Amino acid sequence: MPQPGGDCCQAGNACAECRRACRFAPAQAGDGALPVRNASCDLCGRCVEACPTQARQIIGEEMTVDQLLRAVLEDRLFYDESGGGVTFSGGEPLLQAAFLREALAACKSCGLRTAVDTCGMAGWEDLASVAPLADLFLYDLKFSSDAKHRQHTGVSNRVILENLRRLAQIHPAIWIRVPLIPRLNDDAAELEAIAAIAKSIPSVRQVNLLPFHRTGVAKVRRLGQEPLLADCPHPSEDSLSAALVPFQRHG
Repeated sequence: MPQPGGDCCQAGNACAECRRACRFAPAQAGDGALPVRNASCDLCGRCVEACPTQARQIIGEEMTVDQLLRAVLEDRLFYDESGGGVTFSGGEPLLQAAFLREALAACKSCGLRTAVDTCGMAGWEDLASVAPLADLFLYDLKFSSDAKHRQHTGVSNRVILENLRRLAQIHPAIWIRVPLIPRLNDDAAELEAIAAIAKSIPSVRQVNLLPFHRTGVAKVRRLGQEPLLADCPHPSEDSLSAALVPFQRHG
């Protein structure tokens, strides 16, 4: 779904054209520019049109499957020459499972290779329904420990691990992707446990360790929230080398 954005606004109280244009502004506390994200926003876009410096914007757009396919096919030459294809990511693509199925089928009908990047936190029926249409799954795995997963994400990882095992029974190509986050999941015991899980699943073709970065900080703030990991350091070269050891040991 499209979202409002306004990270470039520098005018503050000196302008407030966006606030004057918004029909819900009386419900918003304060003066000056409207908060980028607020509960009453209905994405009408009036604040974007009113901004004299184009500092506000609507990020994203709604598309039909046909519109998406036309955009995808514009780059077909690059897919053919690189051996790549189309990856559906997010967010979580399985939150729009019906659209994902239709889009994957459209890509396959054109001979395009397809991949789905998922955190696995989805209904099994939705995951199973897209499996025949994807050539590859990129499966995020943050923690092996259910307690740590609950602590840092707010939900259990039991569905994620169960879906991974069930997916491996019906799909031959899975890459596990581990976001390597200092102080959260980069300790030897946690990485050893994740490596053991990957080793136990025959369909796992490779494991990618993804070093933590702060690219998402601006996205979180755009949603009107304060990022919890804004001060988290990047993994050091030594920690990255150490993180590889359990995965190399498990093959």
